[in-house]
Amino acid sequence: MTTCWYLWNWRNKSIFKIGFQIPSNPKLVIQKFTREIEDNTKLVHKSSHQKETIYIGWVRPQIGWVKLNCDGAWKGSGTLAGCGGLLRDSDGRWIKGYFKKIGMCDAFHAEIWGMYLGLDFAWRENTTHLIVESDSKILVDMITENCNFVELLLPWSSVFDNF
Repeated sequence: MTTCWYLWNWRNKSIFKIGFQIPSNPKLVIQKFTREIEDNTKLVHKSSHQKETIYIGWVRPQIGWVKLNCDGAWKGSGTLAGCGGLLRDSDGRWIKGYFKKIGMCDAFHAEIWGMYLGLDFAWRENTTHLIVESDSKILVDMITENCNFVELLLPWSSVFDNF
């Protein structure tokens, strides 16, 4: 998980941050960070105020299913955005991965692009059993029809009053 995060982070920085260069020894950087996480996790478990530790990780879908993990990234000020994702089978094997430099948009639209491209790839691969995972709660709620659009628009209602 740490390796994937670093690779994704370095990829985004290489796109969005001028002059960024991947460390000369990426393996050492990742190993050092992993050791720090393990050391801090041990400290957290010893802490009396810590009630529960929740580990987040990829969970395999059922046999015959494919999982799409998608994400969007945005650099503040509306300057640049990008998205990416990957499709994996029930054994965790890579089926297809993708990324796209979007240009100017906000974080939510970058998330939408990430999911759209992943769904398009799944469609083109004739995937009939698909599980989609995204870290955008609003996008997931919109897709699953759990979104109350009135609540989303309330902060903007004064903007529309003048029209």
